Amino acid sequence: MLKLKVCGMRLAANIAAVAELQPDYLGFIFYEKSPRLISDVSAELIKYIPSEIKTVGVFVNEGLEKVNDKINTLKLKAVQLHGGESPEYCAALKSSFPALEVIKAFGIDEDFDFSGLEAYLNAVDYFLFDTKTKTHGGSGKTFDWSVLDRYTYTKPYFLSGGIDLEHAPAIKEINDERLYALDINSRFEIEPGLKDAEKIKEFIKEMNTK
Repeated sequence: MLKLKVCGMRLAANIAAVAELQPDYLGFIFYEKSPRLISDVSAELIKYIPSEIKTVGVFVNEGLEKVNDKINTLKLKAVQLHGGESPEYCAALKSSFPALEVIKAFGIDEDFDFSGLEAYLNAVDYFLFDTKTKTHGGSGKTFDWSVLDRYTYTKPYFLSGGIDLEHAPAIKEINDERLYALDINSRFEIEPGLKDAEKIKEFIKEMNTK
């Protein structure tokens, strides 16, 4: 069964509504340039999310000290690194927080060179494949999933990039045991940072229907 990560909530009531749907992961963005940047007040609620939901802090080229602070104060279960973070950076997080799940995101296009991922294999738990843009995610655009045929490593990955309700049938046709989770964001929004809980509920139902 594929896991589900819902990313980019900002508002307390919306966070609660989406948490009720019991996704496997909830992602919160700590990137200053993102329209989905979570406020300090709402971020305080992260530590009260039911423990069976893994809370993910999303960072872009952030200093390790700040990331470490957020992990400690908000009890984050995972981090998603969406910038140019090095394998050494990722390994440092794993060393400091052995139980932490480290997800390294990469922007994918038809020219992406998957051999560059080899250096990260021992430093992260998962890769996340998103559509390559200048905005570090949240573009609402999909990439050609057939590019993943060139992905030769065994490391499991999250599939991201413009996933919408209409993609459910095609996703269910993907036969790749390395596909660990789906990452949904902007296509399930009423406005940036405000998720449509009913649409997410419908997506979950569709994905669970054979």
